[in-house]
Amino acid sequence: MSTSPSSSQPARRVVITGVGATTPVGGTAPQTWEAILAGRSGVRPLTQDWVSEHELPVTFAGQIHTPPSEVLTKVEVRRNDPAGQYALIASREAWADAGSPEVEKERLGVAVGSGIGGVWTLLDQWEVLRTRGPRRVFPLTVPMLMPNGPAAAVSLDLGARAGAHCPVSACASGAEGMGLALQMIRTGRADVMVAGGTEAAIHPLPIAAFAAMTALSSRNDDPERASRPYDVGRDGFVIAEGAGVFVLEAEEHALARGATIYAELAGVGMSSDAYHITAGEPEGAGAARAMEEAVADAGLAMSDILHINAHATSTPVGDLAETKAIHRAFGNHTGNLAVTATKSMTGHLLGAAGALEAVLTALTLRDRRVPPTINLDDPDPQIDLDVVTGAPRALPEGDVAAVNNSFGFGGVNVALTLRTYR
Repeated sequence: MSTSPSSSQPARRVVITGVGATTPVGGTAPQTWEAILAGRSGVRPLTQDWVSEHELPVTFAGQIHTPPSEVLTKVEVRRNDPAGQYALIASREAWADAGSPEVEKERLGVAVGSGIGGVWTLLDQWEVLRTRGPRRVFPLTVPMLMPNGPAAAVSLDLGARAGAHCPVSACASGAEGMGLALQMIRTGRADVMVAGGTEAAIHPLPIAAFAAMTALSSRNDDPERASRPYDVGRDGFVIAEGAGVFVLEAEEHALARGATIYAELAGVGMSSDAYHITAGEPEGAGAARAMEEAVADAGLAMSDILHINAHATSTPVGDLAETKAIHRAFGNHTGNLAVTATKSMTGHLLGAAGALEAVLTALTLRDRRVPPTINLDDPDPQIDLDVVTGAPRALPEGDVAAVNNSFGFGGVNVALTLRTYR
């Protein structure tokens, strides 16, 4: 069994050997990537009866592309909240994609974050209690509603015993899960980690609550064009659901078994704004610190970064604050950055957003193609970034590094640095 490296030993390199995703644009990571490169939106009208029943002011969302019932058994669907179902689907895909690595179970860990957890289970079972009484409440309600339920489900599925962690940091949860996994492998607590994020919050209450705080786009008559980061006409984010998962390995472990390596997860930076419970610090100071720390943690200079997969949720204030943060962090090197905002196609997966966008960043580096931002018809003149639109843009040959940003309510900022593996 491996032991933790001493303080005199260099931290181990961490590589990505498997990816999995279930999203509004595809039921798998390859399907999702193909749709993202093609610039296809996964935002659609909601057709459920509860939309009209509750007279919801927003009637569209980024709903999951492939129903879990087409992938999981009936028992698995019954015993897991949708957030857990999505995590199982994405983690199994990532595990198979990595070649189902042989690893001691005590050296295999899980870090799957969720910003909200099992909201469907919580509210459905409250309705059961209210209308049918306590004896009809489902016995597995608590493990299904708890935010760490998806991480636990993945751990049980794989027999992972190095830890089953669930960072809960709003829309930065999935990215923080990947950062935790990076640190666990670096410090020798695990050799392999299954890491990412999941969310299933397309439910009347979250929709009504986000709408009440005017956070959501209200383009009910044009859903596919509602998520429009950086556009003058942006009016809020589009709520979405799904999961994104990596299999991360210590470099020596991956090489010893001849694994295919997508990219290196090279650095993480985290900060908090301590400014407002929902709004980010308007000048982007905390977000800039997270980016600077992520790049420094990777042993790189800011000038080495050529691509950013931005948080860019399509809110009037948030997109501008992130732009200021990028300028603050990169300074004269900002013009080197090919920026994309993939939420323009997927909507905002909340706690799963950072994980999915890290998966997309890894695929960007593998294929050296930056996906476009769609719906950017009238660019905001205050956002002076080199945003990729229209068609994918090629990245240069050689060593390329990218940053993926995730920010969340509570003032949480997480940035990940990925680089091509050599």
